Amino acid sequence: MELGTLLSLNVSLLETVPFGNKEVVTGINKKPFAGKLRLGAAGLTGDAQGDLVYHGGPDKAVCVYSAVHFPYWTERWGRTAAAGDFGENFTVSALTETSLCIGDVVEAGGALLQVSQPRQPCYKLGMKHGLPSLQLDVQESGYTGFYFRVLEEGEVAQGERLVLRHRSEAGVTVAEANRVMHRDQKDRDGIARLLAVPELSESWRQTLAKRLAKLDGPPA
Repeated sequence: MELGTLLSLNVSLLETVPFGNKEVVTGINKKPFAGKLRLGAAGLTGDAQGDLVYHGGPDKAVCVYSAVHFPYWTERWGRTAAAGDFGENFTVSALTETSLCIGDVVEAGGALLQVSQPRQPCYKLGMKHGLPSLQLDVQESGYTGFYFRVLEEGEVAQGERLVLRHRSEAGVTVAEANRVMHRDQKDRDGIARLLAVPELSESWRQTLAKRLAKLDGPPA
Protein backbone atom coordinates (compact mmCIF):
# COMPACT_ATOMS: atom_id res chain seq x y z
CA MET A 1 0.00 0.00 0.00
CA GLU A 2 1.38 3.39 -1.01
CA LEU A 3 1.53 5.76 1.95
CA GLY A 4 2.90 8.91 0.37
CA THR A 5 5.92 10.43 -1.29
CA LEU A 6 9.39 11.51 -0.25
CA LEU A 7 8.96 15.20 -1.07
CA SER A 8 12.45 16.27 -0.08
CA LEU A 9 15.69 14.55 0.92
CA ASN A 10 17.57 16.79 3.39
CA VAL A 11 21.13 16.59 4.70
CA SER A 12 23.78 18.72 6.39
CA LEU A 13 27.31 18.49 7.63
CA LEU A 14 28.29 19.72 11.08
CA GLU A 15 28.68 23.43 11.69
CA THR A 16 29.41 25.60 14.68
CA VAL A 17 26.77 28.24 15.40
CA PRO A 18 26.47 30.88 18.14
CA PHE A 19 23.94 30.22 20.89
CA GLY A 20 23.75 32.75 23.70
CA ASN A 21 27.22 33.14 25.16
CA LYS A 22 28.55 29.90 23.70
CA GLU A 23 28.90 28.01 20.45
CA VAL A 24 27.09 24.81 19.54
CA VAL A 25 28.11 22.11 17.06
CA THR A 26 25.02 20.98 15.18
CA GLY A 27 23.74 19.30 12.05
CA ILE A 28 20.18 20.62 12.36
CA ASN A 29 20.35 23.00 9.38
CA LYS A 30 19.31 20.40 6.80
CA LYS A 31 19.04 21.48 3.17
CA PRO A 32 17.28 19.70 0.28
CA PHE A 33 19.51 17.48 -1.86
CA ALA A 34 18.81 16.87 -5.53
CA GLY A 35 19.86 13.38 -6.56
CA LYS A 36 20.31 9.96 -5.02
CA LEU A 37 22.01 9.28 -1.70
CA ARG A 38 23.09 6.03 -0.09
CA LEU A 39 21.13 5.21 3.05
CA GLY A 40 23.03 2.95 5.42
CA ALA A 41 22.42 1.69 8.93
CA ALA A 42 23.81 4.93 10.41
CA GLY A 43 21.96 7.27 8.07
CA LEU A 44 22.39 9.12 4.80
CA THR A 45 25.72 9.71 3.09
CA GLY A 46 26.68 13.36 3.54
CA ASP A 47 24.62 13.85 6.68
CA ALA A 48 25.75 14.33 10.27
CA GLN A 49 24.41 14.90 13.81
CA GLY A 50 26.12 17.02 16.42
CA ASP A 51 25.07 15.03 19.49
CA LEU A 52 25.09 11.27 18.95
CA VAL A 53 23.75 10.62 22.45
CA TYR A 54 20.34 12.07 21.53
CA HIS A 55 20.44 12.00 17.72
CA GLY A 56 21.46 9.45 15.13
CA GLY A 57 22.50 5.86 15.68
CA PRO A 58 20.82 2.69 14.40
CA ASP A 59 17.42 3.39 16.01
CA LYS A 60 17.39 6.99 14.75
CA ALA A 61 19.04 6.70 11.36
CA VAL A 62 16.43 8.80 9.52
CA CYS A 63 14.46 11.70 10.96
CA VAL A 64 11.08 12.12 9.22
CA TYR A 65 8.64 15.03 9.21
CA SER A 66 5.31 15.36 7.43
CA ALA A 67 4.51 18.32 5.20
CA VAL A 68 0.91 17.80 6.32
CA HIS A 69 1.88 19.85 9.39
CA PHE A 70 3.45 22.76 7.49
CA PRO A 71 0.23 24.84 7.25
CA TYR A 72 -0.11 24.67 11.06
CA TRP A 73 3.40 26.04 11.59
CA THR A 74 3.07 28.55 8.74
CA GLU A 75 0.06 30.06 10.50
CA ARG A 76 1.81 30.10 13.88
CA TRP A 77 5.07 31.54 12.59
CA GLY A 78 3.64 34.01 10.09
CA ARG A 79 6.01 32.68 7.43
CA THR A 80 6.06 29.63 5.24
CA ALA A 81 7.31 26.38 6.76
CA ALA A 82 9.50 24.42 4.36
CA ALA A 83 11.44 21.20 3.91
CA GLY A 84 14.26 20.86 6.43
CA ASP A 85 12.75 23.33 8.90
CA PHE A 86 12.47 20.60 11.53
CA GLY A 87 15.94 19.19 10.96
CA GLU A 88 14.42 16.21 9.20
CA ASN A 89 16.12 13.99 6.62
CA PHE A 90 12.85 13.00 4.93
CA THR A 91 10.10 15.53 4.30
CA VAL A 92 7.11 13.36 3.40
CA SER A 93 3.55 13.73 2.18
CA ALA A 94 0.57 12.08 3.84
CA LEU A 95 2.42 10.08 6.52
CA THR A 96 1.68 11.38 10.01
CA GLU A 97 2.00 10.36 13.64
CA THR A 98 -1.57 9.00 13.58
CA SER A 99 -1.17 6.95 10.40
CA LEU A 100 2.00 5.04 11.26
CA CYS A 101 2.71 2.59 14.07
CA ILE A 102 5.90 1.71 15.90
CA GLY A 103 7.30 -1.28 14.01
CA ASP A 104 5.70 -0.50 10.63
CA VAL A 105 8.01 -1.36 7.73
CA VAL A 106 8.18 1.10 4.83
CA GLU A 107 9.99 0.81 1.50
CA ALA A 108 11.66 3.96 0.14
CA GLY A 109 13.56 3.57 -3.11
CA GLY A 110 16.08 0.79 -2.59
CA ALA A 111 15.89 0.90 1.21
CA LEU A 112 13.64 -0.87 3.69
CA LEU A 113 12.89 1.13 6.84
CA GLN A 114 11.10 0.60 10.15
CA VAL A 115 9.43 3.10 12.49
CA SER A 116 11.31 2.99 15.81
CA GLN A 117 10.05 5.93 17.92
CA PRO A 118 8.63 9.46 17.79
CA ARG A 119 11.07 12.28 17.33
CA GLN A 120 11.83 14.13 20.58
CA PRO A 121 12.65 17.75 19.70
CA CYS A 122 15.56 19.36 21.51
CA TYR A 123 16.55 22.96 22.20
CA LYS A 124 18.44 23.16 18.89
CA LEU A 125 15.15 23.31 17.01
CA GLY A 126 14.27 26.51 18.87
CA MET A 127 17.80 27.76 18.32
CA LYS A 128 17.46 27.18 14.57
CA HIS A 129 14.36 29.35 14.34
CA GLY A 130 15.05 31.85 17.11
CA LEU A 131 11.98 30.51 18.94
CA PRO A 132 12.96 29.26 22.43
CA SER A 133 9.52 27.73 23.04
CA LEU A 134 9.49 25.70 19.81
CA GLN A 135 10.80 22.52 21.45
CA LEU A 136 7.81 22.47 23.81
CA ASP A 137 5.40 23.74 21.12
CA VAL A 138 6.25 20.77 18.90
CA GLN A 139 5.91 18.31 21.75
CA GLU A 140 2.54 19.71 22.85
CA SER A 141 1.17 19.83 19.30
CA GLY A 142 1.90 16.15 18.78
CA TYR A 143 3.41 17.04 15.41
CA THR A 144 6.79 15.65 16.38
CA GLY A 145 7.78 13.56 13.41
CA PHE A 146 9.39 10.17 13.94
CA TYR A 147 12.46 8.05 13.27
CA PHE A 148 13.22 5.16 10.94
CA ARG A 149 15.83 2.47 11.51
CA VAL A 150 17.28 0.88 8.37
CA LEU A 151 16.47 -2.79 7.81
CA GLU A 152 17.92 -2.95 4.29
CA GLU A 153 20.38 -0.39 2.96
CA GLY A 154 19.90 1.22 -0.45
CA GLU A 155 19.71 4.40 -2.46
CA VAL A 156 16.96 6.97 -2.02
CA ALA A 157 16.00 10.17 -3.82
CA GLN A 158 13.42 12.92 -3.82
CA GLY A 159 10.16 11.73 -5.35
CA GLU A 160 10.39 8.13 -4.15
CA ARG A 161 7.10 6.39 -3.39
CA LEU A 162 6.77 5.34 0.25
CA VAL A 163 5.17 1.91 0.37
CA LEU A 164 3.93 0.07 3.48
CA ARG A 165 5.41 -3.44 3.41
CA HIS A 166 4.37 -4.61 6.88
CA ARG A 167 1.95 -3.25 9.47
CA SER A 168 2.93 -3.81 13.10
CA GLU A 169 0.64 -6.31 14.81
CA ALA A 170 0.78 -4.27 18.03
CA GLY A 171 -0.90 -1.30 16.34
CA VAL A 172 0.59 1.35 18.65
CA THR A 173 0.72 4.58 16.67
CA VAL A 174 3.46 7.19 16.91
CA ALA A 175 0.78 9.53 18.30
CA GLU A 176 -0.07 7.03 21.04
CA ALA A 177 3.61 6.69 21.93
CA ASN A 178 3.81 10.49 22.22
CA ARG A 179 0.76 10.51 24.49
CA VAL A 180 2.26 7.94 26.84
CA MET A 181 5.69 9.55 26.94
CA HIS A 182 4.69 13.19 27.30
CA ARG A 183 1.07 13.67 28.34
CA ASP A 184 -0.18 10.72 30.37
CA GLN A 185 3.04 9.77 32.07
CA LYS A 186 1.37 7.68 34.79
CA ASP A 187 -0.66 5.51 32.42
CA ARG A 188 0.64 2.09 33.50
CA ASP A 189 -1.37 0.19 30.89
CA GLY A 190 -0.25 2.53 28.12
CA ILE A 191 3.39 2.20 29.16
CA ALA A 192 3.09 -1.59 29.30
CA ARG A 193 1.50 -1.73 25.82
CA LEU A 194 4.28 0.40 24.40
CA LEU A 195 6.99 -1.68 26.09
CA ALA A 196 5.42 -4.80 24.59
CA VAL A 197 6.22 -3.54 21.08
CA PRO A 198 9.51 -5.30 20.26
CA GLU A 199 10.47 -2.73 17.62
CA LEU A 200 10.43 0.21 20.05
CA SER A 201 13.83 1.94 20.22
CA GLU A 202 16.16 1.00 23.04
CA SER A 203 16.34 4.53 24.45
CA TRP A 204 12.55 4.80 24.78
CA ARG A 205 12.40 1.29 26.20
CA GLN A 206 14.88 2.19 28.94
CA THR A 207 13.08 5.43 29.83
CA LEU A 208 9.66 3.82 30.00
CA ALA A 209 10.87 0.74 31.87
CA LYS A 210 12.33 2.99 34.58
CA ARG A 211 9.12 5.01 34.75
CA LEU A 212 7.00 1.85 35.09
CA ALA A 213 9.28 0.47 37.80
CA LYS A 214 8.92 3.71 39.72
CA LEU A 215 5.13 3.70 39.36
CA ASP A 216 4.91 0.09 40.51
CA GLY A 217 7.37 0.51 43.36
CA PRO A 218 6.50 0.87 47.03
CA PRO A 219 4.91 4.20 48.07
CA ALA A 220 7.38 6.88 49.13
